[in-house]
Amino acid sequence: MLPPLPMPTRFALLLPLVLVGSCSTCGADHPPAPDEPGAVATQGEGSETAIDEGSTAPAEEGSGGADEASAEEPESMPETASSVEGEGSGEPAVPEWVGVVPMRSVADRVAAAHARLDETEAGRRVRAAIDAHGGLPRWYENGPMQFRFRYVPVEGLPPVDTEQLVDTWSARAVHRLPNDHTVRFGWDGERAWQHPPGAELGTNARFWALTPYYFVAIPFVLGDAGVNLELVGELEFERDDYDLVRATFAPGTGDAPGDYYVVLIDQESHRVGGVRYIVSYPGFFPDGGHSPEKLFTYDGDQIVDGITLPERFRAFPWSDEDGVVDEVVTNAELTDVRFFLGASDADFAVPAGAEVLESW
Repeated sequence: MLPPLPMPTRFALLLPLVLVGSCSTCGADHPPAPDEPGAVATQGEGSETAIDEGSTAPAEEGSGGADEASAEEPESMPETASSVEGEGSGEPAVPEWVGVVPMRSVADRVAAAHARLDETEAGRRVRAAIDAHGGLPRWYENGPMQFRFRYVPVEGLPPVDTEQLVDTWSARAVHRLPNDHTVRFGWDGERAWQHPPGAELGTNARFWALTPYYFVAIPFVLGDAGVNLELVGELEFERDDYDLVRATFAPGTGDAPGDYYVVLIDQESHRVGGVRYIVSYPGFFPDGGHSPEKLFTYDGDQIVDGITLPERFRAFPWSDEDGVVDEVVTNAELTDVRFFLGASDADFAVPAGAEVLESW
């Protein structure tokens, strides 16, 4: 069984954009993250992300030299299982693999998650939600997930729009800009990075690397170790009735263990209808504290390889006393979703020439 997801997996979510100006999520003024020089990765071979070309815009050519070589666009990711052995595991080759993990590890991880969830009433509600969305076995067996996430504040700030490839097993991610595939950033399981160094991303690479994924992956990620669940009541919202499950995190879990999420689970379908959340990411709140609570609704359904996901999201300001207290402040959409069994560890490695980001 693996340990809790790496520290930026939960990143205080949702989604302040790191641009000068008032943040539509937390209301604070956030300057651009400092581009401090970091270590240069040397993985090189095989480090180009395997995000599928699909219907996205073509990449712009690099300026020459090493950058031009690294910007060469990959072919579509093969949909056959990887045969790469886990390095350093000391185990013999496993004939059946799911993406980058052996099938038997999937069974063990699912069994452990089910055992944790079945211990409490709140956990059983979350397990019902996971099953209603396709179930943990299928979630892991589908392999790494590719999608495009477009986050659009209603006023004040430009959208953040990236194509992403995420390892659902160990929460590693690679992003690239749809209109310029040479600009990439991500999280390799230990380090945040961007390529080329100093590129304008429109967001904080470390914060954003796994933030969209975590929202997309609810309720599945609520089965992880280190997540504490509590049933906290009921809510009627937009003519639907929901059970409310509050998720908090054990000390030392992630960059912002003070975060919480209140997940809306439909009492009839058991599907997730939304998440209330705060943002306490230290990069935005270095002196402590957090943003006001917001509600992020999950709208529409799309079924991809047996997994039910939302199509759209809306963010509202929220108060415990009055519920939704204002108009929609942000819209978001999830498109171009695919799962890839053919992804390998090399697809999530830090590219040669990338800047490793040491600060928040």
